[in-house]
Amino acid sequence: MTLMFCAFEGKPLILRLYGQARAVHQGDADWDSCYGLFHPLPGARQIFLLDVELVQASCGMAVPYYQYQGEREQLNDWARAKGEPGIRDYWRNRNGVSLDGLPTGIVEKSGMVPLDKATQE
Repeated sequence: MTLMFCAFEGKPLILRLYGQARAVHQGDADWDSCYGLFHPLPGARQIFLLDVELVQASCGMAVPYYQYQGEREQLNDWARAKGEPGIRDYWRNRNGVSLDGLPTGIVEKSGMVPLDKATQE
């Protein structure tokens, strides 16, 4: 996984972190200890842990200036309105497969019943 940080104000800089990442889901043993490090967000579905192997910096002189205007609240509002059962239904119906067709494991790793089994019960 690669994380890229850009300076949009002040001195120009781009910082890239390269490493091996793994996803931690709600059903994983280390979810609570990892999730506890963040401000709680409704609908949180996974956390990525990155073992950084390489750090690179570059000039960043082509990065444009941007002015921060604030956080968007649409996703949090949507998740609160859905509630926990609605979010889990959404995950089950919409997030089981990645954009490139690979299984995400979100249903099984979050302790949910897969859609095909849920409809049989």
